[in-house]
Amino acid sequence: MLAGGSRVSHHLRECDRRHLGLGLGLGLGFYSSRILHLSSLISKRPSSTAPRLRSRMSSNLQPQGPHRGEGAPTLSDCFGQREDTCEVPSEGMSSVAGGIVALGKFDALHIGHRELVIQASKAGAPFLLSFVGMAEVLGWEPRTLIVAKCDRPRVLSSWAQYCGNATPVEFEIEFSSVRSLSPRQFVEKLAKELGVKGVVAGENYRFGYRAAGGASELVRLCGEYGMDAYIINSVMDKNQDLRHYSNDLKERGQVSSTRVRYALALGDVKYVSELLGRPHRLILKSKEHNRFTISSSCRISASKSCLLNLAPRDGAYDDCFVVIGHGNSIPCRVVIDATEIQVEMKEAGFLNFNSCNVLELLHIEFGSS
Repeated sequence: MLAGGSRVSHHLRECDRRHLGLGLGLGLGFYSSRILHLSSLISKRPSSTAPRLRSRMSSNLQPQGPHRGEGAPTLSDCFGQREDTCEVPSEGMSSVAGGIVALGKFDALHIGHRELVIQASKAGAPFLLSFVGMAEVLGWEPRTLIVAKCDRPRVLSSWAQYCGNATPVEFEIEFSSVRSLSPRQFVEKLAKELGVKGVVAGENYRFGYRAAGGASELVRLCGEYGMDAYIINSVMDKNQDLRHYSNDLKERGQVSSTRVRYALALGDVKYVSELLGRPHRLILKSKEHNRFTISSSCRISASKSCLLNLAPRDGAYDDCFVVIGHGNSIPCRVVIDATEIQVEMKEAGFLNFNSCNVLELLHIEFGSS
């Protein structure tokens, strides 16, 4: 067993079948610690952009919405789900054995992360290996989540359409249990304790104590322990110059969670959608002392203290939807100020004014304007 424990989340929810055409540069490459017939692993994906294969190691691998359904139910029909029903369930480690594990920090679950999972699915059952408690262990200042924890199953389920209808599974490990491991010890843990069949990582991936190992060492060590390793090129963002967003020298134009955070800070929800490959979804949870309020003018108001994930900058957003269940949504306008979020419904007849006390989770999806 891993020190500190581990848990697996199975994501079995219905897929979000809307696909965004992103206009993003996508360069892919593969390395393998074994000789493989890659053509047998590559299947068509719902995109016209075919991955580009690389046959040998590079010398510079150093750190560098939902369907708009008709006949929507009332809001009181859909907000009864508690946050704790969305929590990641705890299960044994055995379910990751024999799988292909994507390695990385999966904060935003953006299109770069999705590409890792797509490649994993071509070689076997796809998993994401996520570390829990990294900020606390490293002394980083806590940051608001980009994707609400209870919304991660929905996002991962929506990726099944790119993965041969296989829903990726997120496997979580306490960071404190692996922080002090050398690169070799980390790979040994994957192979011997978790029984992983192979790994997929980006070309800039670093691992081991103080990030001592890089992509080329990952390939070498995986070969020694009988695992396959696939290294893919970063998914590049050609739509924006990072100089407008960050001075982070590690950013070289690739899609990243940092870019998503900066785009949200600017209120550029269209750009956020391009980076995520889906509309940004904001989730608010009603609290006992701070319930949502509904006015007779079809307006829902909620305190910012109800937020479960990161909102765009304060301002007005016209092309938005309140999402109901798995397939219905109500057009709305969202106004965010210093203390509150107000949702102005564009269609009457959906609100049951006598049931505002039963609203527990509010899902708001931002459009492209």
